[in-house]
Amino acid sequence: MVVGVTVSFVFAAERRQLILEMVRANGAVSLRELARVVQTSEVTVRRDVRALEAEGLLDRRHGGAVLPGGFTRESGFPQKSHLATAEKTAIADLAAGLVEEGEAVVVGAGTTTQELARRLARVPGLTVVTNSLLVAQALAHANRVEVVMTGGTLRGSNYALVGSGAEQSLQGLRVSRAFLSGSGLTAERGLSTSNMLSASVDRALVQAAAEVVVLADHTKLGTDTMFQTVPTDVITRLVTDEPPAQDDRAATELQALADQGVQIAVAGAGGSGGDTVPAGRQPSRRDVPLPGPRRGQAPGAGPQLRSAAAVLGEQPQSERARVADLRRR
Repeated sequence: MVVGVTVSFVFAAERRQLILEMVRANGAVSLRELARVVQTSEVTVRRDVRALEAEGLLDRRHGGAVLPGGFTRESGFPQKSHLATAEKTAIADLAAGLVEEGEAVVVGAGTTTQELARRLARVPGLTVVTNSLLVAQALAHANRVEVVMTGGTLRGSNYALVGSGAEQSLQGLRVSRAFLSGSGLTAERGLSTSNMLSASVDRALVQAAAEVVVLADHTKLGTDTMFQTVPTDVITRLVTDEPPAQDDRAATELQALADQGVQIAVAGAGGSGGDTVPAGRQPSRRDVPLPGPRRGQAPGAGPQLRSAAAVLGEQPQSERARVADLRRR
C-alpha cells in the first residue's frame, strides 16, 4: 500500500515536497496515486515530477516517479503492480491472441507477463515454461495447461528464479516463442533491465525460442537501463499501448523500432482491467509500417508486417508447419 498523507490543498513547493516524501517512502509511486494524494490533476503532478527530476531528486519511470539512480535500482513487485495497470491489461489481451492451442512457449518474469499468463490459462493443450512464480501461480489451476518451471535461486523482489540453476535448466529447450518484459526498451539497445541476474536468465529464455515477443507499455519506450537482455535485431514483435499525444519520445522510439524491422502491435488501454475481456469486445490495435528489413539482412529478408487480423487470428500455414516441426524436436 502506498504511504501518503491526504491534504486538501498545497502550494507548489509544499506539493513537490510531499511528492518527494512519498517517493522516498515507497521507492516508486504512480502519477495517478500522486495526483490522488495531493488532490490535483495528473498534468500538474507530471509538471512537478519534471521539476524534481531537473533538480536530481527523483527520476521519471514507468508512468510514475522513482528514486534517482534508475540504472542501478529496480522497483519491487508491489510498486510495479500499481503502475500502468490499464495499459498492461490491454497489452496482455492482445498478446494472448498470438498463442494457439497446443503450443509451447516461454514466459519471463514481470507484472505484464503475469497479466498475460492469466489469459493463457484459457488456451487448451498449452505448455508454458517460466522462471516466474507469479506466472506459475496464474496458471496453477488451469487444467489444460502444463507448467514447467526452471530451477534456480529465488529473487524475492520480483518472485523470479535466477542464477546458474535457472539458466542450465533451459539448455536444450526449444519452443515457438518467448514473451518477455523488462525495465526499458530503445531502438538502439533493445530490451534492458536493472538487474544482472534477471538479464542473464532472460537471455537464456530468448535462446530457447524461435521468436521473441516483447511486452512493454509506452512508459518503457525510450528508457534505457543497465543490462541489455534482448538486442533490437532479435526482437520479432513488440506489443505495446498507444502513447499519449504529448509523448513524443515514445512515438519516436516506436517508429525507430519499426524502422529496424520490429513488428509493432498497439493495443488500446480501454479494457476492463480484469482477467477477461467483456464478450463482443476486443482491444483496439493498429500496426506500424515497416519501412525496411532488419539490419544485416538482404532486402526482402526481413519480417513482413502482419495485419491485426493475423495477429489475433489464424497463423499462416507456413508458420503452423514451422511450429509443428519445433514440437517434434
